[in-house]
Amino acid sequence: MEIQYFFELFGTLFFGISGALAADEKSGNDWFGVTFIAFLTSIGGGTVRDILLSVDIMWIKDVKLIYAVAIGVILAAVFYQPLLKLRKTFMLFDTLGIALFTIVGLEKALNLGIHPVIAPVMGMFTAIFGSVIRDMMLNEVPIIFKKEIYAFACLCGAIIYMILWQFDVGRNVNFFVSGGIIVAIRLASIKYNLSLPKFKSH
Repeated sequence: MEIQYFFELFGTLFFGISGALAADEKSGNDWFGVTFIAFLTSIGGGTVRDILLSVDIMWIKDVKLIYAVAIGVILAAVFYQPLLKLRKTFMLFDTLGIALFTIVGLEKALNLGIHPVIAPVMGMFTAIFGSVIRDMMLNEVPIIFKKEIYAFACLCGAIIYMILWQFDVGRNVNFFVSGGIIVAIRLASIKYNLSLPKFKSH
């Protein structure tokens, strides 16, 4: 299996954990409700990406992605307290999920011949739309509209990927470097309460 596929599986798993924890913390849903939110969080971005790229929707043709969501929900239930602490402190699972999904979506777009300027945007869409759908379903303000650096971190990592790609850096190395940049920016923004400048001061 290619590293891209492993990234998609693990990104789906991490978003499954994130969605399950968010659903239970918000409203104490039953198992079905939590699993439904976890599913939307995990596959939302990839579904939007595949529709925009006019290709087969990934989770429909690959049942392993459904298994990854289920495993994420089970892990969230079994290790609830320590995982919830990690989520609250570092938004860990969202962070890992967006890092993996950004690179997966970007490379999928490139492989389909999408313009190098558009491909990073496709990577960002893949990463953030699952969380946006999750927050809307839970009646929360979507995370991209909050002060936190979230989508911008994805875009930065995607741009780094494109720069390294232009310099013929090895694919696997590029995956890990670009994904690591996303994680580093996201964690730094949380730790130091960083945010982008406001569009207009009030």
